[in-house]
Amino acid sequence: MRSLIIGGAGFVGPYLLHELNKINDTVFITKMPFEKLDLDCSGIYDMDLLDPDQIDKVLSECRPDRIFHLAAQSSVYLSWKKPELTLNVNNMGALNLLESVRRLNISPRILMVGSGEEYGYLKPTDIPVKEDTVLRPGNIYAATKAFQNMLSSVYHRAYGMDIICTRAFNHIGKSQMPGFVVPDFCKQVAEIEVKGLSPVIKVGNLSSKRDFSDVRDVVRAYVLLMEKGRSGETYNIGSGKAMEIRKILDIILSCSTVDIKVEQDPDRMRPSDIPIIVADVEKLKADTGWDIEYPIEETIKESLDMWREKIRLEVSHEK
Repeated sequence: MRSLIIGGAGFVGPYLLHELNKINDTVFITKMPFEKLDLDCSGIYDMDLLDPDQIDKVLSECRPDRIFHLAAQSSVYLSWKKPELTLNVNNMGALNLLESVRRLNISPRILMVGSGEEYGYLKPTDIPVKEDTVLRPGNIYAATKAFQNMLSSVYHRAYGMDIICTRAFNHIGKSQMPGFVVPDFCKQVAEIEVKGLSPVIKVGNLSSKRDFSDVRDVVRAYVLLMEKGRSGETYNIGSGKAMEIRKILDIILSCSTVDIKVEQDPDRMRPSDIPIIVADVEKLKADTGWDIEYPIEETIKESLDMWREKIRLEVSHEK
């Protein structure tokens, strides 16, 4: 099977490649020209989703059986700062990809990766949230992902394209960079421990509750959906449990070697925030047999250890 990962230089790409290597897929990966990527795959291409000619070239050369569309501007925080960039990458990029597939008259199965953020403002009766819940996006990133889902549905119905959509809830892992809550907290704590910085951690809203999963569980769901998912359907991917951001911080601080004070930073507060989001994942389990394998508490601790090592290496190189 020939698989193409679009946006493979991001956080999720290497994990998905590892999962596909387990089943001996021939894997190609795209990245932006400015990104560096050194992975064991069959080919790495520079490709800008806003350039249809580049997409045509990659698809023509790869002739993929399956396309995993990971590429996105995925930071909620950045979506407020750069709404035009978020709209262009997430919506025009998706449109250009679908049009290229149609223009080249190829028939790959396509996985369009969305987000649990799409559900937005949920009522207490909506929890845990099912795939047919009315979408009420609460931020710009969520709105673009909701549009991507609707666009994919239109192309599936109008052109018979084999498309499966996901709404992946918060996923974390050791290589995730700051801009997301777990690596942001872990990096701050590691810098305090290793560099001896002032023992104060800056935080945003700690009362929000989110559905967190290990990225390795998420990419396993992606692969299973490509094998067993129903075309034209949308699937939630998450743990099915809500964890308060405060608890994540408590887990990290409990592992710290120093006492750390917590301070709220107004710059880390979002203009709009949803109190609780948690997934109903029964549809995913029923169609694929998928379930969680990695305890999220252990993933958080692994992330902290990774940041400790990263900061130690930075300090040693500075000497």
